[in-house]
Amino acid sequence: MKHSLKAQMIAAFAGLVAVMIAVFLIVNIGFLERYYVSNKEHEFEDMYQALEEVDQKGIPQEGSEELENMNRLAEKKNISVLLVKSDWQGYYTTEYDAAFLLNWLRGCLFGKIDGEVLSQSDNYQILKSRNPMSKTEYIGMWGVFDSGDMFIMQSPLESIRDSVTLFNEFIAVVGGCLILLSVLVAWFFSRRITEPLTELATLSTKMADLDFEARYTRGGSNEIAVLGNNFNQMSEKLESTISDLKKANYELRRDIEQKERIASMQSEFLANVSHELKTPIALIQGYAEGLKEGISDDQESREFYCAVIMDEAGKMNRMVKNLLTLNQLEFGEDDMEFDRFDVVDLIRGVIGSSEILIGQKEAKVIFRQEEPVYVWADEFKVEQVVRNYFNNALNHLEGDHVIEIKIQTTESLARISVFNTGKPIPEEDIPHIWEKFYKVDKARTREYGGNGIGLSIVKAIMESFQKDYGVQNYDNGVEFWFELDMK
Repeated sequence: MKHSLKAQMIAAFAGLVAVMIAVFLIVNIGFLERYYVSNKEHEFEDMYQALEEVDQKGIPQEGSEELENMNRLAEKKNISVLLVKSDWQGYYTTEYDAAFLLNWLRGCLFGKIDGEVLSQSDNYQILKSRNPMSKTEYIGMWGVFDSGDMFIMQSPLESIRDSVTLFNEFIAVVGGCLILLSVLVAWFFSRRITEPLTELATLSTKMADLDFEARYTRGGSNEIAVLGNNFNQMSEKLESTISDLKKANYELRRDIEQKERIASMQSEFLANVSHELKTPIALIQGYAEGLKEGISDDQESREFYCAVIMDEAGKMNRMVKNLLTLNQLEFGEDDMEFDRFDVVDLIRGVIGSSEILIGQKEAKVIFRQEEPVYVWADEFKVEQVVRNYFNNALNHLEGDHVIEIKIQTTESLARISVFNTGKPIPEEDIPHIWEKFYKVDKARTREYGGNGIGLSIVKAIMESFQKDYGVQNYDNGVEFWFELDMK
């Protein structure tokens, strides 16, 4: 995760340690020498007082306690000391070879030593200078006591610089180890903090997606654990509340959709029925008025008039029955009775009951299935589907006048298809043939008494089964099909 809390904590810990080390190195490089020089000035002043006391008593003898004390003090403060009598005949020094200090003292007395004067008084001068031969810098003090005796003290600056360099290298190594250690410590503690937070973040994401199964499981008694327990309680309450809201929303939406669908279907129903009934009612009315007014007196004409009236009344009756059936299916008011039955036997029954129509249409019906095929469905509604497909095939026969019914089975499904030779359905009409009152060829539909409801009933039945159905064009005809469960 970019800019994660763990990464920020590790960066903060490591950065803090790195900054502290860097500041320490900068201070060490820039100010340690100055501090050392300042401190050394005080040490020189202490040595000056001690040396003055020694001078007042005279130059100590070799092996005396005063000499030993003076040597220890000089060694402790890393200061080379030279005390010379005013007549240059006697001297005291902490070094084995005092020639360098003696020459240095002469140079100071005669102004031959150049250097930076750090401080001075009437009796002494503290300065920082460089040895032109060795190129070594020294800090030193020289002067004359009230007795006339002369002294010089020196301490090299190179030692402190070497110490600073060595100390910086040591700090760099230790600092690297500290940074690594701080990263490990920060990673360990940040993990203890961020992992519960990450779990809470995941939990909040799932809650945002309305998944309330997840729970905070780490436990504990700190603030994060309290927050996790609150998350769990909130998740439970939200789950219960949203469940109630969803149920209420679903029922409300269902009621609204039902009302909208009822209103839409009522409007559509009235429009379609009024349109479809207009023609048969007009014919019935016209022929009835003709009979009443005695337009034709011969018996044959009156029988024709009566036949037309009866035919149109029969079409109206069939349409009303189909509409009632379709209305029950679309509103879910028609009870389903799922049974296991032999669809082969059902198809043979439909073919047998249509023998008169088959003879009238001079149709050749092919159905080769001999073995029973058992399916699970509402047998009465499946018969309606088969009968609608079969009657539709009879009414659109052309060419060889062949109707072929086939059953193809898989492990779990049976696919029943009804093919008839004739003209293929125009591609632009295929999406609409399942709509109520839609007719591809209105003149032909009127001729055989169709009303465009049969395929709508098929659609409603198959959708109530939640199974697939459809139509397939061929060069020599059309095939309608539907599927049923065998298990």
